[in-house]
Amino acid sequence: MPKFSEQTLTNWTKPPSDSEQTKLENSLRMVRDAINTDPKLKNKSKEIFGQGSYANDTNVRLNSDIDINVRYTGAFYYNIPPETKKEDFGLTNPTSYSFEEFKDDVETALVNHFGRNEVTRNDKCITIKENSYRIETDVVPTWNYRRYSKDGSYVLGAAFFTEEKNKKIVNYPIQHISNAKEKNAETSKRFKRLTRLHRKLRYKMIDDGENVSDNITSFLLECLVWNIPNSIFNNYDTWTERLKQSIIYIYNQTQTDDKSSEWGKFLNYFIYLLVENGLGKM
Repeated sequence: MPKFSEQTLTNWTKPPSDSEQTKLENSLRMVRDAINTDPKLKNKSKEIFGQGSYANDTNVRLNSDIDINVRYTGAFYYNIPPETKKEDFGLTNPTSYSFEEFKDDVETALVNHFGRNEVTRNDKCITIKENSYRIETDVVPTWNYRRYSKDGSYVLGAAFFTEEKNKKIVNYPIQHISNAKEKNAETSKRFKRLTRLHRKLRYKMIDDGENVSDNITSFLLECLVWNIPNSIFNNYDTWTERLKQSIIYIYNQTQTDDKSSEWGKFLNYFIYLLVENGLGKM
């Protein structure tokens, strides 16, 4: 018999409550206010948007936080194909305004708005503490990033550098949001619900004292669920069965390296779910 009832699983698929949602929205609004009224930043070319689970509406109750991308659009980093040079794409020398200066300016704007004791600078982001009217907020300063093809077209992403190792990290938050919306539409809004369900189970594992790897991030779980075939979302009538079939699918994809060399290290997570939900005997 499954450990969790169908009603419990159904409850776990739901988004945050109205009060939690208001806190999330307050965080985004306040960060925008801080950046847009700052003397150094208000006239700089930029865009400010939510990303991650909040923007994708896959965050879960009582475990919600918010990631906000503050992206400088007045310059960009780029990647060009092998055997090409920047002149082939009309690229010139970068601006004198650096990413490090931009991150400094974003931190100063947040400190001026929220107070020094409320703001912490981290390796990848700048964190604003939660309080009674806002949620904990990670502000990620980034620059535009262009990945060029040989024909001169490019895909627009975001890039930033870690402080500890000065490692450049590139992601594509707008495409991530778009892909999630498309998957959700194809699965009668079940993609986001099943993602919340997997995330809630992760938190339950932690509460139960299970050793959950730091590599099992919310972003990873969303990516894994996104790769599940639409038929698993659409061909079953209960969350118990959708969860079971999703675990079986991902479990099977991690059996050998030739199926998915990147998924093997996450196998223990799915084994735990199989056992704890009474799905181990199939």
